Amino acid sequence: MWLKIVIVFLFLAVLASLSSALFFLLRDMGAPESKRTLYALGIRVTLAVLLLAAIWYGFDSGTLSNTAPWANKY
Repeated sequence: MWLKIVIVFLFLAVLASLSSALFFLLRDMGAPESKRTLYALGIRVTLAVLLLAAIWYGFDSGTLSNTAPWANKY
């Protein structure tokens, strides 16, 4: 159960980081020396890697499973 909470938290953090990057992009349009957008996107990439690692760990450990009807057909 804790893994699902971590995955949801990481997904929401990715969305928050992406929206903050958009905010910084629009806010700092006249200041090309500002790197806030770059840092926010870097945090987003790091969070996305952590999210993929958590999902991979869940499938590898058996905590998460695929229950789609077409999962075992191919």
